[in-house]
Amino acid sequence: MLTSKPAETIQNAHKRIRPYIHQTPVLESRQLNELLNAQVYFKCENLQKVGAFKMRGAANAVFSLKPEERQKGVATHSSGNHAQALALAARLAGIPAYIVMPSTAPKVKVAAVKGYDAEVIFCEPTLAARETTLQEVVARTGAHFVHPYNDERVIAGQATAAKELFEQVKEPLDVVITPVGGGGLLSGAVLAARSFSPATKVWAGEPAGADDAYRSLQDGMLVPQTAPNTIADGLLTSLGDITYAIISKGVEQIILVSEEEIIEAMRFLWERMKLVVEPSGAVPLAAALKEKEVLKEKRIGIIISGGNVDLSKLPF
Repeated sequence: MLTSKPAETIQNAHKRIRPYIHQTPVLESRQLNELLNAQVYFKCENLQKVGAFKMRGAANAVFSLKPEERQKGVATHSSGNHAQALALAARLAGIPAYIVMPSTAPKVKVAAVKGYDAEVIFCEPTLAARETTLQEVVARTGAHFVHPYNDERVIAGQATAAKELFEQVKEPLDVVITPVGGGGLLSGAVLAARSFSPATKVWAGEPAGADDAYRSLQDGMLVPQTAPNTIADGLLTSLGDITYAIISKGVEQIILVSEEEIIEAMRFLWERMKLVVEPSGAVPLAAALKEKEVLKEKRIGIIISGGNVDLSKLPF
């Protein structure tokens, strides 16, 4: 349904989640516009509920469930923003949430998930342990599994961020840039552009130390992530088969950025724009700065994906 009727599916998702999300602001920086000789519009999902765009997809997944499906709650495995988003969406729907988290998960994130009344189940910090524990939880509770990104309902929800950006800026954008990890936000941006701003090209920024999406596009096949190493801890996951299928057909290019470039972009957003942005959220700006010659005199949309950062571990 999402890929066959993307405009209708995204519009329905937006109507469904509108009572539960913020329409985040679009901000500009005169200094950055002068530096790039371009017009840059930041869609500030760091100011979204739970501090990240993930609230959109989680809310759409939860509120898409039929009443009989909702009764036993929802479950997922996540140590990041999806865990908090699904926990909050479930609380808003008045249903239980079961979140499998690795034993190494930051205490602040565990506390946030518990603060939304979700049940946290700990496991060993491996993907195999996460998946096995999740299966046990689903078998025990009958809860409905909501994947962090490889789920059409989640992708449709994430697509509403780009849809709002196109509506708020009014005039057509030449390029929209998002970060890419599992690909939910990026694939949503592809479908939103195709539906509501067909002249807009879609790019992504990706850490050079976690470059599975870049390699997947280069090789023409889904390449799994192996031993990622980056400060952008929200972008460590591999693409899924659903997100890869959308991204491989709709993304013009993925720009790899170094750790130094990510930190430089993050510093700019903190110092110049007074925005609390996590490293993953700064990646698309790092990509734009790297490609400034190509982007000269363009109208550029950048989606800042989130602002959940451990203040004791700032890189500057």
